[in-house]
Amino acid sequence: MMGSQTHCELHVVDFTDEKMKPGTDAWLSACSVVRTALEEHGCFVARYDQIGKELCDSVVFALEELFSLPMEIKAQKTSDKPFHGYLGQVSWLPLYESLGIDDPLTSQGCRKFTHIMWPEGNDRFWFQFPYSDSINKYSKELGRLDHMAKRMVFESYDVDMQRCDSLIESSDYLLRCMKYRAPQMDENDLGMHCHTDLTIISIVHQLNNLNGLEIKLKDGKWNGVDASSSLFVVMAGDALNVWSNGRIRACEHRVIMNAKKNRYTTGLFSFNSKMMRIPEEVVNEQHPLRYKPLFDHYEYLRFYDKEKIKESHARIQAYCGI
Repeated sequence: MMGSQTHCELHVVDFTDEKMKPGTDAWLSACSVVRTALEEHGCFVARYDQIGKELCDSVVFALEELFSLPMEIKAQKTSDKPFHGYLGQVSWLPLYESLGIDDPLTSQGCRKFTHIMWPEGNDRFWFQFPYSDSINKYSKELGRLDHMAKRMVFESYDVDMQRCDSLIESSDYLLRCMKYRAPQMDENDLGMHCHTDLTIISIVHQLNNLNGLEIKLKDGKWNGVDASSSLFVVMAGDALNVWSNGRIRACEHRVIMNAKKNRYTTGLFSFNSKMMRIPEEVVNEQHPLRYKPLFDHYEYLRFYDKEKIKESHARIQAYCGI
């Protein structure tokens, strides 16, 4: 078994605080915490109570139904975008499989995915449990958290908030639904290898109260994150590292499977559909320009798909380093 840190050294931001509105002292204080957390560890833990156990349970039921489908159905093409479809059946990651729901913040996106998985319809899926609507409602709440996190990042660097609004408007979303099965006798407990995401921001939620997510801290130690319906890990991806001119770390994370039953998690991944520009506010004498000032997010995904560079710093440097 790989070692882990069970105590939490990650910064926690309490979004349940009713006083925390844009412009208030509580908001500005949280912006400072978010920036420090992202620069040090590439992530922070958000305490957010707008989803609740009932909706979480509904999403877990939906994922159980989804992952029980035959492989040839799960592996169908659901999007033209790179890395937006089925991932799994990998010999060196046997415990893991996942499916991506493109455009999950809209009911059309969720229903399109449902029709691909159940082309003949599924009475239980549609009527007994309104899973598609639950996934949409759940994704919208994660989207609100994503928007607040982005606003806090922009505000913490004194970047014009109109540019933040523009980034949010041009953000594409993917809800990646993940299943980790329990290891068998001859298997190790590695659910997912250490990696960074290709995203702007990823919001990861351990749905069915089973721990496993671990964050690599700045000092190299591994820190476990407790599973809860109200705790979400907001991670910086490669694109946010580029946007910040390298000042924000892309979050290194992995999954260790100690559970004896299936573990379900979700990740709301945000990508930019337009060219992203490094703001002048993050470039100065102490932080000279490290990357080409314009970043094409989907071209970066295609570059990764072609070149297969695993280490994030080397991958980003090869794509857009100066």
